[in-house]
Amino acid sequence: MDAVPLFILTSLALVGSPGPNTLSLAALGAAFGVRRGLAYMAGLNLGMVAVVALVGSGLWAAVLSYPRMAPVVTFAASAYLIFLAYRIATAPPLGTAAAEAPGRAPRWYAGVTLSLANPKAYVAVAAVFSRYSLWPNSAVADQFAKGALLLATIVLVNLLWLAAGALLARSVVNPKVGRAVNMSFAGLLVLSVAVASFL
Repeated sequence: MDAVPLFILTSLALVGSPGPNTLSLAALGAAFGVRRGLAYMAGLNLGMVAVVALVGSGLWAAVLSYPRMAPVVTFAASAYLIFLAYRIATAPPLGTAAAEAPGRAPRWYAGVTLSLANPKAYVAVAAVFSRYSLWPNSAVADQFAKGALLLATIVLVNLLWLAAGALLARSVVNPKVGRAVNMSFAGLLVLSVAVASFL
């Protein structure tokens, strides 16, 4: 268990760095606020449970062994992220009356979809799972321990990114600047698509 602090630090660096999931959370926090972004964040977390299970069990490697599967996954992830960037770019700036209209924020299942289609998520999980052994005497206990610690880290990181986006937007009182914040986050999300495509 001496590797636990290093495992947590590496997990924080990998899952906390800007990527499709984290940038989408910050963008949603800025566009819709924390309260209305919680369902989407819960979906991202549920999706990451599935990603951790797929990588930890080795099933993801088996899926990617089919030559035509990786491009399909990459295309689906890219298309969804671009759609999400559009939704964020066109959302009314937080704090305006239009921003309070119900039914505009993405739902929980959109978060699940993004996590499952996010290439960075699989790379990050595979990197921390393959680098450390927390329970050397039992492979099953080791996978469960790493999965539990990683998921706890993901939940914390996701909440911080969502809150950071909302805090940034709340500090902006000018609707034009608020629109610029939404557009900036949307642009960063599209950029994350390009970066993730090269992983």
